[in-house]
Amino acid sequence: MKTDIEIAQSVTMKKIDDIAVEIGVSSEELEHYGKYKAKLPLTIKDSDAPNGKLVLVTAITPTPAGEGKTTTTIGLADGLRRLGKKVTVALREPSLGPVFGIKGGAAGGGYAQVVPMEDINLHFTGDFHAIGAANNLLAAMLDNHIYQGNQLQIDPRRITWKRCVDMNDRQLRFVTDGLGGKVNGVPREDGYDITVASEIMAVLCLADSLNDLKNRLAKIIVGYTYDDQPVTAGDLKAQGAMTALLKDALKPNLVQTLEGTPALVHGGPFANIAHGCNSVIATKTALKLADYTITEAGFGADLGAQKFLDIKCRVSGLRPDAVVIVATVRALKMHGGMEKSDLANENLQALKKGLPNLMRHIANIKEVYKLPAVVAVNRFPTDTDAEIQSVIDECKKAGVNVALSTVWAEGGKGGETLAEEVLRLCEEENNFTLSYDSADTIKNKIAAVCEKIYRGRGVAFTKEAETQIQKLEQLGFGELPVCIAKTQYSFSDNPLLLGAPEGFTVTVRNVKVSAGAGFIVVLTGEIMTMPGLPKIPAAEKIDVDENGKISGLF
Repeated sequence: MKTDIEIAQSVTMKKIDDIAVEIGVSSEELEHYGKYKAKLPLTIKDSDAPNGKLVLVTAITPTPAGEGKTTTTIGLADGLRRLGKKVTVALREPSLGPVFGIKGGAAGGGYAQVVPMEDINLHFTGDFHAIGAANNLLAAMLDNHIYQGNQLQIDPRRITWKRCVDMNDRQLRFVTDGLGGKVNGVPREDGYDITVASEIMAVLCLADSLNDLKNRLAKIIVGYTYDDQPVTAGDLKAQGAMTALLKDALKPNLVQTLEGTPALVHGGPFANIAHGCNSVIATKTALKLADYTITEAGFGADLGAQKFLDIKCRVSGLRPDAVVIVATVRALKMHGGMEKSDLANENLQALKKGLPNLMRHIANIKEVYKLPAVVAVNRFPTDTDAEIQSVIDECKKAGVNVALSTVWAEGGKGGETLAEEVLRLCEEENNFTLSYDSADTIKNKIAAVCEKIYRGRGVAFTKEAETQIQKLEQLGFGELPVCIAKTQYSFSDNPLLLGAPEGFTVTVRNVKVSAGAGFIVVLTGEIMTMPGLPKIPAAEKIDVDENGKISGLF
């Protein structure tokens, strides 16, 4: 069996100019990065062309068994194209950290991939490096300000801005810097985030223009003064130089699927600490270039879809026409208590116990957000007909159709059935509704998500969180949307509660503002913003031969 990279390298790609022509973009409008990658101009999203239909791909609560959300997203787009539709796909860029860690690449899989997959997974067009440079410029200007006399009276013990690097490096989580004498800075405790967790990543992905980007950067809070007042990047006069570093990174990247479907791959904020979906600019651009745009959001629907709908759509005015919920029989059996090592065996009882997880995600999309949905079952060879029928029967009771997807093995051909159902759903009227009102209090917004989406019993706030919420409302941030950071492995804040738990209380430990991104970050547990490498990192298997051909990337 061929690996993902072997499949990707076996396909002859089209020149990026030919991909652009298919969506009405001339070669002169492209900013070329070699033969197969290019950046699109920012002006396309503001053209007079009508918007196409927007389809969001999300999933059940993830498990180690895998769901295949990105693969399904790409295969669906290829399936629509095979049916004669003009379509684009809009995805996030992979982070180098997971590529060299456990997960590997994030360009899809099998015969449903975006290419050139090696480039997309390794450096791509340099967007993440630009974000890291802007992040670290701000950190340098902050520490320099303190060193040069600290006119703003910044309290070094209350600096909230960290440096970043796009790599899994646990050694950098907590550091002490500024050592070695007076000329080397002011000693203080510090730390690093991975680049995708930087607020600048979230800012870039929510910005609507270059001016909006600059204004958002100016609002970023980097710390507090001795008298408890916030200090911003604007106070440090850093936003102009940061924008200069990011002006090209703001432009969306154009690549292609293995079948030649145009793909916009741009941005990649964490789905825990941020909103976990590709840039507003890329999505809006894609909608102008095709009749159908397929996009995805990170993790399960309780995280990625919830943030896509309540944050990205709220801020941008985007409105989905249909939602695809990806599930696998294997993952549902894990939610039913089955061990990963046994998943190849038929077990209808475990499947039945795990199905409530899928049913809850369906209910949230249909009843809370009032959007039409289809379940895409990413079929594995070990899935039995009886197991598949069990999923179909249960979904019918919820008023949702099931489409079997075999895009990993068959590419767009394996996504045609799903594509046909998506086309039908896109013609349905929907009454898209957000899960809470921005004007409500911070506490009530948190409670709305926890009770409506997670289906918890209520919310408990630590004393520290209570104080932080009060302070944020006093500072005028009370009407911002909330971005709840919690484990991706459960509806609750306890990763061990699989399936569809009930009666639990979500504990909010810390609350802070990402003022540039424009949302309140609500921490419900220990969220890691600088991952570490595993005992045997994926990097050990990656190599390149004398001709520059890369191997071991997956």
